[in-house]
This record gives sequence, C-alpha cells and structure tokens, in this order.
Amino acid sequence: MTPTVSVVIPLYNKAAYIEMAIRSVLVQTFQDFEIFVIDDGSTDGGANLVKTFKDSRIHLIQQENAGVSAARNKGIMESRGDLIAFLDADDAWEQEFLEIILRLRNKYPAAGLYCTAYNIVLPDGRKRKAKIKAIPSSPWEGILPNYFRAAALGDPPVCASALCIPRRIFDTAGMFPVGETSGEDVDMWFRVALKYPVAFSRTIGAIYHREAANRACNSNDAKVEKVPFIKRAHKAIDSGEVPINMVSDLREYITKKQLDIVRRKVLQGDYREAKKLLKNSKTSLTSIRRKKVFWYFCMLMPIGLTRLSFQIKWLTLRTYSKLMENSIFKKALVIF
Repeated sequence: MTPTVSVVIPLYNKAAYIEMAIRSVLVQTFQDFEIFVIDDGSTDGGANLVKTFKDSRIHLIQQENAGVSAARNKGIMESRGDLIAFLDADDAWEQEFLEIILRLRNKYPAAGLYCTAYNIVLPDGRKRKAKIKAIPSSPWEGILPNYFRAAALGDPPVCASALCIPRRIFDTAGMFPVGETSGEDVDMWFRVALKYPVAFSRTIGAIYHREAANRACNSNDAKVEKVPFIKRAHKAIDSGEVPINMVSDLREYITKKQLDIVRRKVLQGDYREAKKLLKNSKTSLTSIRRKKVFWYFCMLMPIGLTRLSFQIKWLTLRTYSKLMENSIFKKALVIF
C-alpha cells in the first residue's frame, strides 16, 4: 500500500545525529509514512547506524557524494508518497509534526508547501523559537500573507526540516538545483512560493540544530560564498515572472541574503568585496539597514579582532543594538 508521506533524510557525515532524527519520525502520532535515508558518501559510519533500525519502513540508499540537492532529488524519485517531507540528518521533529502537516493539507489542498514554526538550538546550546515575522501570532495557522516579506524580516518562515511538499509540485516547480553548495533549499522554496500558496502553522513542529557540525550556515569557507538564488531571483524579477505585489518584498529578501555573503566576506578579511556588496545592497527596512551598519562597523576593526570577537560571542547584533543608542550610530543608520 502506498504511504501518505515519504520522509527524505539526506545524510552526510552526521553520525552523531542521525539516530535522533530517525527516532523523531518513528514516534510521530501519524504513522502512515516511509523513510528514505540517502547516504551521500558519508565516511563517519552514519549509514551503519541507520542499518541498526529494524523498521521495514526505513530504506537506506547509498551513493557517491553528490551534494544535498542530489540526495534530496534521489529520495523524491525513489519514494512513493503523495506528500514529501524533508528532514535534515541533524534535526528532529516534534511528535505531532506530521499530524499538523496533514491537517494543513486537508484545510488548504491547493497549497504548494506546508510548514510549521520551529525551535532553534544555538551554537552555545540555548534553544529559542524562530522569530518569524509578518504573520499573525500564535496559535494562528493559514496561508502566509506574504512569504517574501516574512523571509526578509525575520527567521525563515520555511525551514528545510519543518515542511512538506506535494509530489505534484515538483512537476511544475522543478527539483532541487544540483551542484550548488549554498542556498539550494532557498531556491526551491522561492520557486514554489512564486507559483503556489504556502500554508503555515504557528505550532512548533521541528527542532533546527544550528550548533550541529557541518552546517552550511556556520561556514565561512569561500567555497560557499555564492548564493545562485540571488542571481535567479533578480532574473525572475527582470523577466516579469514575479507578481508586481511581490517584487519589493523579494528585493528586500535578496538584500538579506546578500548580507549573509557579506558576513562571510568580512570574516574572511575580504573587506573590499564586502564593501562592494554592501554598497549594492538596497533596502528600506530598518532591521536590514541595522545589519548593514553593523558590518561596516566590523570593518573598522582589524580582521583578527573581528574574528576573535565572534569566537567569544562579544560582537553580536545584541551587543551592537546597545551601540545603536549612540547618536553616531543613529546617524549612520540614516545614511545607509
């Protein structure tokens, strides 16, 4: 019998977390699912841990390393469910996650993506709720009023480990972009949100482990400094593919993603390229302007001091917000 939900878990050197991820699926209140773990060339023995589970619904597929997009695409193609849920190997679901997703699907059958709020485990071990803006407060659930505005203002409303996509959507929106090392999931949600409503529940459905090793968002490696989504989003705007009422908010979201690259550039010591990116990053949102001034402030210090400040958690936006009370920084905010 075909399961209702297929769970796709890409696995690459996450042996320390994979058992936690799988167990969080097995204890769901909704049990009509199958699990596909796609081992993308791991070298830390994670695949052997998957084999210790005796549940017949768990399928392990091993392939040479080809990247997370190729792993997710393989899981989509091998699975059978009408709904495809994604869970990163170092994240976990709350027990009622799939139950919430099915409730959203029944209420909003035309949606192209179903997702829930989520908690974030920070690098220092603290846990907090994702700060998702521009939607009604809890316990609301419904169609997101404006996906791109929510994405620009706060934490991402769509988290890779807290969502489900109907299989039919991939026929029109396409699959995950293979060969890209940063922002491949952002690109996927972007393409879906352009064509379909996004259904969302304020109920916490997943736990995103930002402290986990090998997170792309934690890396300052030059290899992940480019986000192809930015170029494609600009192209979509220029071609008229983006509805006029979404254009300004999508531009703000693009600027926010550009500032992610600025962070990497600053911590790499490439101040010249960081300044160029900041100059070309246009925004009318106060929260994003503050981040721009923050990175200009970082570049006033020697690179060694900037890196050390981040390592000891001194130079953070929270600390910086106190500096913003100074009149000099208030003037800078107006300028930028």
